[in-house]
Amino acid sequence: MADNEVSFICKRTVVSTKPVRPGQFSPLSVLDRLNNENSNIRLVFYYSFPARKTAGELTDKLRESISDMLSYFPVVTGRLLRTSDGDWTIKCNDAGLRMVEAKVMKGSVEKWLQNVDREKELKLVHWEEMFHKPYFWSTFYVQITEFEGGGLAIGLSCTRLLCDPICATMMIKAWADTTLIGEITSPPLLRPLPIQNQNTNHHSSLIDRYKSYLNSSPILKSDDNTKQITTITLQFNQETVRKLCIAMANDVNGHGPGPTPFEALAGIFWTCISRAKGKQRGFFDMYVCLDMRKALGLDEGFFGNCMVYNKVVLLHGDGNHGNCEVLSDAVALIKEAVSEMDGRDVMELIEWLESEKINRNSLVISGCDDHLICADLGNVHCYSAVFEENVVPVRVSYYMDGPGMGTGQILVMPAPGGGDGPESRVVAVTLPEDEAEKVLEDSLIRQLGPITLMGLNKKP
Repeated sequence: MADNEVSFICKRTVVSTKPVRPGQFSPLSVLDRLNNENSNIRLVFYYSFPARKTAGELTDKLRESISDMLSYFPVVTGRLLRTSDGDWTIKCNDAGLRMVEAKVMKGSVEKWLQNVDREKELKLVHWEEMFHKPYFWSTFYVQITEFEGGGLAIGLSCTRLLCDPICATMMIKAWADTTLIGEITSPPLLRPLPIQNQNTNHHSSLIDRYKSYLNSSPILKSDDNTKQITTITLQFNQETVRKLCIAMANDVNGHGPGPTPFEALAGIFWTCISRAKGKQRGFFDMYVCLDMRKALGLDEGFFGNCMVYNKVVLLHGDGNHGNCEVLSDAVALIKEAVSEMDGRDVMELIEWLESEKINRNSLVISGCDDHLICADLGNVHCYSAVFEENVVPVRVSYYMDGPGMGTGQILVMPAPGGGDGPESRVVAVTLPEDEAEKVLEDSLIRQLGPITLMGLNKKP
């Protein structure tokens, strides 16, 4: 066995310390049901804990505290059922989640991070596709991997039906609080999405986009689906991001506030990926994906899907999408798409989806598979998940996989340890390997001088 190979020790079921009230169900929202049950989120949190004298000591401690944490998350330990209307719901029966325990021999977490790639990293987060009998399928999995030379990786995976990346991060943070101080500082908020008006005349650009998603036929497999997929992760310091935003503010429409770090970086990578995918002029089709909790007036602890997609509308609408070759064009288009996602528009979208579910057997989005997806995760509080005093995560990785997750992804996230300031960012890009290599070599990226946290795995 190679020194850095992951050795799996066992898989067990973990239940909450407080039993769930019998007969409790948790219906899924319309935003939940837009997701395919086999689409998933995977997170990996790395910690530089010192090596323990006793093997498995830290794992034992985490196994105890997770049971206490799960008492606040009855949805996580429940099981999926179909209602008489054919909709998914969760029966909160405390069936538990699956926990995998593993070990990496003869190496520390720091050594692992020096040459980690997508393939290696996904070995640290266990996932199982839905069984033919969903009632026996765990919708959440955790994996604890101890490094013999010191350090720990905590992996969490779950179906997109129940959870977005913000919820998944919230769950890890709750587990950390329970381990460190014995209680959860911010309990999850389990409540329906807000609906203010039962308006039957819903008209907005956002609703029009969703109509096209829902009316699209499933995408047949393209050559991209058969290529080797990889993920590259780059860190941009605060000074670079600020200069980029200032430069773009002078170019984007000549008025209004300048772009946010997300909009500026999304514009850079959209331009580079479009080139890598062979677009001689214009841009590859793309959706932006944003967390709508704040816009809807929801508490940060809202547990459930609250991320909304919007298509970035290209200029002119012809085959070449006009002459949208300039970076400032890309940022302006993204900024416009983001502006269409305010609280009122999202509220109307939710109301329209609620009315549409009466007339449809399925609301699952099938029109994203041939597009890029660019998600803003800049506000996730992943580096506040502290399991032991003064031991913060040294790195956190996010993946969104499965049907509806696009032909490529751009995830804009906080930098480890806050980077060199609040505007520093990490960008993770998932693409076919040949396209990822072109993005790394693009002059737009190279001139910004990012730190490569995860690059291409050049196998001999």
